[in-house]
Amino acid sequence: MGQEELMSQAEDVADQFLRVTKQYLPHLARLCLISTFLEDGIRMWFQWNEQRDYIEATWSCGYFLATCFVLLNLTGQLGGCVLILSRNFVQYACFGLFGIIALQTVAYSILWDVKFLMRNLALGGGLLLLLAESRSEGKSMFAGVPSMGESSPKQYMQLGGRVLLVLMFMTLLHFDPSFFSVLQNMVGTALIILVAIGFKTKLAALTLVIWLLAINVYFNAFWTVPTYKPMHDFLKYDFFQTTSVIGGLLLVVALGPGGVSMDEKKKEW
Repeated sequence: MGQEELMSQAEDVADQFLRVTKQYLPHLARLCLISTFLEDGIRMWFQWNEQRDYIEATWSCGYFLATCFVLLNLTGQLGGCVLILSRNFVQYACFGLFGIIALQTVAYSILWDVKFLMRNLALGGGLLLLLAESRSEGKSMFAGVPSMGESSPKQYMQLGGRVLLVLMFMTLLHFDPSFFSVLQNMVGTALIILVAIGFKTKLAALTLVIWLLAINVYFNAFWTVPTYKPMHDFLKYDFFQTTSVIGGLLLVVALGPGGVSMDEKKKEW
C-alpha cells in the first residue's frame, strides 16, 4: 500500500470521527481549553494565604496589593470560565483571560523562563481560536444573509492561534541521541509544521491530540504523587496546561484551519 493510500485512509478515519463527534467536539474543546484557568482559579481559593504571601514577598507590594492580585486572579479566571462554558460574552471572557495570562507572566517571572513562556503563549493561541469560533457563532445568527466570505480578522486569528499552539510542542522535544527521542522529535516536528501552515490540518491536529494526551497522562500523572509533595502541584499545573492546549487543537479539528492555510489554497487550484 502506497503512502498516498495510507494518507487517504487516515483522512477518511479522521472525517468519520468528525462526523460522529461534530455535535460534542466544540463543547469538549471548550472544556479542555479552560481547564487550566478553572484549576488555577480553584487553587487560588484553597491556597489564598500562600499565593498572597508569595506575591507580597516577591514584589514587596504590601498586603493589600497582594490580596488584590489573588482576588483578581480568582474572580477573573473562574468568571471567564463560567462565561465561556455558558457561551455568554465569550469575547469579553477571552480578553479577560488574555489579561490574566499577561499578569501571571509578569507576576511569576515567567517572562524569563522560555519553557513556561512558550506554554503561556500556546494558551493564548487556544484563546485566539476560541475568539474565532465566537465570531463564527455570531455570524450564524444571521442565517440566510448573503456573505462575501470569512472576515479577515477571523482568518488571521485562526492562523495566529495555530502558530502559537505549536509552541507547546517545542517544550516537549528531547535533545538526546536515543532512537525513540529522535523519532519522536521528527514526527512531532513534522506534525506541528503541518498544523502551523494549515496542510492536512485536521488529520495532523487530531494526531497531535492523541499523542499529547498520551504524553500528558504518562508524564504528568499528578494523582500518583501524594498531595503534600511539591511535585504534586507542579505535575498538576503541567497536566492542566497541556489539557488546555489539547482543547485548542480540538478547536482546530472542529473548525478547520481557516482561510490562511494550505488546505484552503488547495481548493483554488
